[in-house]
Amino acid sequence: MVQRLEEGDEDRRLDLYQWIIANCRLIPFILFTDEASFTRDGINNTQNSHRCSNKNPHAIAEINSQYRFSVNAWCGVIDAQLIGSAVLLNRLKGHAYIDVLQNELPLLLKEVPLAKGMRMVFQHDGASTHFSRLVTHHLNLTFPKGGIGRGSHVQWTPRSPELTPLDFCL
Repeated sequence: MVQRLEEGDEDRRLDLYQWIIANCRLIPFILFTDEASFTRDGINNTQNSHRCSNKNPHAIAEINSQYRFSVNAWCGVIDAQLIGSAVLLNRLKGHAYIDVLQNELPLLLKEVPLAKGMRMVFQHDGASTHFSRLVTHHLNLTFPKGGIGRGSHVQWTPRSPELTPLDFCL
């Protein structure tokens, strides 16, 4: 996966950083989420393994494209608490993601202390699955304190090389 940084990306990233600094007291209440795909052959999704460069925007990354079987795993982390995982057997599309959010997530969040859950801010990246109308509507109703992601109160930066805590611990 190769992504070239576009004009304006730096401004969007700066906006996110400024929001984080201004709202640093919310960091323990952010539910960082992500998904990954795995195959029987041990080939995992490199969707979040980006090379961003102004010097070589045409870098080549080798990928495998013939998947016979794959499974998606959704996971979250809030403060030091791991939430999940939820397993999706098919490709991650809007209807599968909304199903996880409506049916799996409430069960997974039962382990989160109520005081933390009341202040929770939901984060996800800008994947098209996360931006469907059903998903956006559901998240706005479920997390009225706000969200971080495409179409949310706070924008997660497009073509973002920024990593969530999940990229470090899973």
